[in-house]
Amino acid sequence: MDSNKANDTHQHKESHGVKAPPIVSPELWEAALEQMLVKEKAFVRARDALAAERRRMPWMAVEKPYEFEGPHGKVSLRDLFEGRRQLIIYRAFFEPGVFGWPEHACRGCSLGADQVTHLAHLNARDTTLAYASRAPQRDIERLKARMGWKMPWYTITDSFDADFGVDEWHGHNVFIHDGGKVFRTYLINTRGDEAMGTTWSYLDITPLGRQETWEDSPTDYPQTPPYKWWNWHDNYDTEATPNPKWVAVLSAAGEAN
Repeated sequence: MDSNKANDTHQHKESHGVKAPPIVSPELWEAALEQMLVKEKAFVRARDALAAERRRMPWMAVEKPYEFEGPHGKVSLRDLFEGRRQLIIYRAFFEPGVFGWPEHACRGCSLGADQVTHLAHLNARDTTLAYASRAPQRDIERLKARMGWKMPWYTITDSFDADFGVDEWHGHNVFIHDGGKVFRTYLINTRGDEAMGTTWSYLDITPLGRQETWEDSPTDYPQTPPYKWWNWHDNYDTEATPNPKWVAVLSAAGEAN
């Protein structure tokens, strides 16, 4: 009898110099996947619960009048919201003294910028993403053009970075405006920044979350059914959301709860 057939879990000792896990039959691989999915689902539930706790974090009033330089001149922190309710500011290191200057921003910050989702999806959830550095605007615009980045990117002109814990290390600060005042609601940095870039990773750190009906959010937070608000990134401003045809497609396919 072929020894490989006799032992479905024979060990493949070496592959390209790396010791590989056991090589198994399709049946045993499916069984291993089912076991892993139990843990994956538990992880997803834990992540959702953590996001629900973030939505209940206390807010900190921002009392100081911060000023930035934008493509068209001076702007305030409130201006950075661009008329939306939520704001995420990523402090990117692009300035004299940073490795890569003046041709490039920090390698880690640049990798993160390459991951950024299409901003239309965040905007559709009343959320603005902006970058901020100490480089002058002419250098920021040159860098964005070179790298193909589209996010709004402002120049820090005061103590904003020091006041919000991003003067020596990158990080995402989250803000909301309510009743004419601006509040800080969250900060994520170091390895937490590595996972940022998707629509969902950004929304999960905001005080309003994904704003979908399945979420555990405080009473009266804005929520709509999942999937139905999704749209092509070039179509949010041209048709009503949700589109009746899209709703029909979801219903026919059996929308997940």
